[in-house]
Amino acid sequence: MAEKIFIGVAWPYANGSLHLGQIAGAYLPPDILARYHRARGNRVLMVSGSDQHGTPITVRAEQEGRTPAEVAAHFHQEFLETWERLGITWDLYTTTSTDNHARTTHDIFLRLLEKGDIYKDSMKLPYCTVEKRFLLDRYVEGTCPVCGYDGARGDQCDNCGNVLDPTDLGNPRCKFDGSTPEVRDSEHFFLRLTAYNTRLKEWLSTGKEHWRKNVLNFSLGVLEQGLKDRSITRDLEWGVSIPLPGYEHKRIYVWFENVIGYLSAAKEWAQRQGTPEAWREFWQDPACKSYFFIGKDNIWFHTLSWPAMLMGYGDLNLPYDVPANQYQTVRGSKASTSRNLAVWVPDFLSRYDPDPLRYHLSATMPETSDSDFTWADFVRRNNDELVATWGNLVHRVLTFAYRHFDGAVPHPADLDDADRRLLQRAEESLAQVGQEIGLCHFRAGIGAAMAVAQEANRYLEAKSPWKLIREDRRKAATALYTVIGVINALKVAFYPYLPFTCQRLHNYLGYDGPIEDSGWRFVLPPPGQAMAEPQALFKKLEPEIVEKEEARLGQ
Repeated sequence: MAEKIFIGVAWPYANGSLHLGQIAGAYLPPDILARYHRARGNRVLMVSGSDQHGTPITVRAEQEGRTPAEVAAHFHQEFLETWERLGITWDLYTTTSTDNHARTTHDIFLRLLEKGDIYKDSMKLPYCTVEKRFLLDRYVEGTCPVCGYDGARGDQCDNCGNVLDPTDLGNPRCKFDGSTPEVRDSEHFFLRLTAYNTRLKEWLSTGKEHWRKNVLNFSLGVLEQGLKDRSITRDLEWGVSIPLPGYEHKRIYVWFENVIGYLSAAKEWAQRQGTPEAWREFWQDPACKSYFFIGKDNIWFHTLSWPAMLMGYGDLNLPYDVPANQYQTVRGSKASTSRNLAVWVPDFLSRYDPDPLRYHLSATMPETSDSDFTWADFVRRNNDELVATWGNLVHRVLTFAYRHFDGAVPHPADLDDADRRLLQRAEESLAQVGQEIGLCHFRAGIGAAMAVAQEANRYLEAKSPWKLIREDRRKAATALYTVIGVINALKVAFYPYLPFTCQRLHNYLGYDGPIEDSGWRFVLPPPGQAMAEPQALFKKLEPEIVEKEEARLGQ
């Protein structure tokens, strides 16, 4: 019976181009999972959208003299183009500026307010006497009270991952002018997180064996310290309105409303399908597994505050898994827009194909610890693994078969033990890769597939069909048929990672239609099936590009 899989993916702030750290951290992993489950025939809904209300957008808008709406619209369009070029397959990619999202946010706000989980109180906020306004959390920087990091923001410390309030910071300073803000009172709405500490601890302590240890340990560690109630509104005029009179100059704060986007996007998707209630299959059916893909700096919001909101609202599924990745760094440092220390995805795709990037990010994915991107390693993996191991296997086998067997899959003689062992290994590997992907072990999955490609190369060298064909054409045909069978299996195993080249390979092998329609299964191509003339799947990269690309960083 088909499973139901809901995949919610972190909403990127529409304030700048996407970089490789974001792709490795939150956007490639869910696409791999979604492609796998669709190939399995499962019912998948993968949603996200551009966060158009975040403070980073207002910061950039002020710096450039534009409106937040103009900045957000520009980068939302760029994101859409990036997803298509990179092969990220959303069922819906929307924005937080839709009326549907505002309605959904208002509904949750009012339900939690009615239940007493949201309440009004006065809070102390930083006020800049130079700018003559209350400062948003990200407009204040200072020293983290937990780890001592001096570059912490007023909402969170990127060094230790703890969520903060701006008044927690030591030596606070205004991001605009460096002045020390005053602390003034302002009335706001608060989420009563303290009421959910025990329930969250019970939920996280049961049936989470499949969760990543760092995600679970961090979340339980916060609960041991005890959650604090947290304000969910701010003094600004850009964002989702508060659905009550008298608060026209305040807005619902982004940390509360952007996670609601997972639900509002599901509702928008259902409406677009012409089945307005279809979202309930993914949010109210207990059999549906819901995954939330984020970077490690968003764990708190997805394992603590968002589940608390869902518990308070009632009758909505809690996350099945939150497979947060660690950081992918560049030159050992977190990506930095101000220092241009990042590899920007639109720029990368203007010079290189998407599948080699997807391969490198999958093979080095920061699942349990930070990983560092270097151009030298990208070139090495492209040339030694994609080109020399997998691409070369495919090209020389299909080219030889196409030329010597009338452009069709060869008719084999009886298989010997070596033939059967390799085919069995390919079948077992396909199951293993699927199991690893299903557990969100993406590095292990692509490693298992590449290991079989290496075995197939060794088999091919031992059999040497290019020599056999002069002595025993049937034996040569059998060796080629065996490796083509392995290639057909690896085409499926690699597909979630390398969708563009695997679709081309699917067509070279003589199949029509999308590759995922053929299912996640081991199938031997029928002897005599007409093939298309194959071309190389990957391009070798010259070592000289390393120095050129490294020179772009930090300029």
